[in-house]
Amino acid sequence: MPPQDLANDQRAALDARHLIHPWTDFREQPVLILEEGNGVHVRDSNGHRMIDGIGGMWCVNIGYGRKEMAQAIAAQAEKLCYYSPFGFLSNTPSIELAAKLASYAPGDLTRVFFTTGGSTAVDTAMRLASFYFNVTGRPGKRHIITRDLAYHGSTHLSASLSGKPSDRGLIDLVEGTIHHISAPNPYRRPEGVSAEAFLDQKVQELEDKILELGSENVACFIAEPILASGGVIVPPAGYHSRTLEVCRRHDVLYISDEVVTGFGRNGAIFASEPVYGIVPDMITCAKGLTSGYVPLGAVMVSDRLYRQIAETTEGRIFANGFTYSSHPVACAAGLKNLEIMEREGICAHVREVGPYFQAALKPLMDSPIVGDVRGSHLMACVEYVSDKNARTVPPQAWQIAQRIIRETMPRGLMVRPMGSMVIMSPPLIITRAEIDELVAILREATEVVTEQLRQEGLLPLKS
Repeated sequence: MPPQDLANDQRAALDARHLIHPWTDFREQPVLILEEGNGVHVRDSNGHRMIDGIGGMWCVNIGYGRKEMAQAIAAQAEKLCYYSPFGFLSNTPSIELAAKLASYAPGDLTRVFFTTGGSTAVDTAMRLASFYFNVTGRPGKRHIITRDLAYHGSTHLSASLSGKPSDRGLIDLVEGTIHHISAPNPYRRPEGVSAEAFLDQKVQELEDKILELGSENVACFIAEPILASGGVIVPPAGYHSRTLEVCRRHDVLYISDEVVTGFGRNGAIFASEPVYGIVPDMITCAKGLTSGYVPLGAVMVSDRLYRQIAETTEGRIFANGFTYSSHPVACAAGLKNLEIMEREGICAHVREVGPYFQAALKPLMDSPIVGDVRGSHLMACVEYVSDKNARTVPPQAWQIAQRIIRETMPRGLMVRPMGSMVIMSPPLIITRAEIDELVAILREATEVVTEQLRQEGLLPLKS
């Protein structure tokens, strides 16, 4: 029987029997089978329609069901589906996309290395930093500084850079050369510490770590402009420019991980310069590069670094690449994605509706179990607490984010539950009316869960 003719329970059984999901619990779990998407909505195999408040996984920026994207992908697959990118070989879509990305990139980040996704982009950036210092006569610069609660990927190296405790359990990762400093989370700053003093502390922490390791031993600092999967942590204003200054002072490369913030999520193709005021040495990107239609990632590299390498590496090769680097079909999708974004003014739309989205969510702070509502443009997090004044994380018995999603989904909204937080990153084409609907559902779910907790004796009854 063809798979499409199977009943839901049969497909769910096959899923449990054969498919290993990312971040899987090896015990059998219920599964939601999604069948189709259109605009900002997805539909499951029972025909239930929901706003995709997650944007797939931060990535379906132009929305679902774009026929011209499918046509561009199909046309390239017919014309040239694949050829090896190694050595002197190239293909037209990858050349055109590299030039297009260079036109958007800040400063002199005009060199592009295509990868298969965000993890391999970060992995490549780390390997390139190592290569750069080795060939320019500074082999001691091997250490990498990253941050707690960061997420940089799932390769062995990029996972080692990540700082979310839930992503580091029971897996042996790289040790000795990777160092984590604390996340610049204003909501979690110590009682009595001003925002300005907190900023000073976080910047000083980076410099202290460089000095502790010895600047002659530190290769790079990698930072998401907003710590996305760590809870949409927006650093205090000035953090990015000041940490860049620290890196410049100590000859440390600054790598901006824009896998999430790039391609319109913060209202610009690359957010580093127009939104955060920095020109890093490298930018990693993926996700919104193709709006999730096919896998593709990239590393934008400073022309200055490239030329320094070129001048010192005669006869030597940067031994890094992937079978699907510069994949012509993926690059054709990237070109079409950018064409759509330009034609429809999607970045401008995000700059217009993003503040509306953030303002619409703020009244959730009235809830006794909401400790913080934060975000930027079309990235947002609602953090739930058991005590607003003490900012305490709810106990395991609350299962708060799972409770929330169990209430939002039947009402027509998919959000991302992460411990005590609900994270949202809807498609960038979302309208004000759809934002209103999203927020109304989330508010109702929060009210229902609050009452559940009261009835279960986990939250005090109303006075």
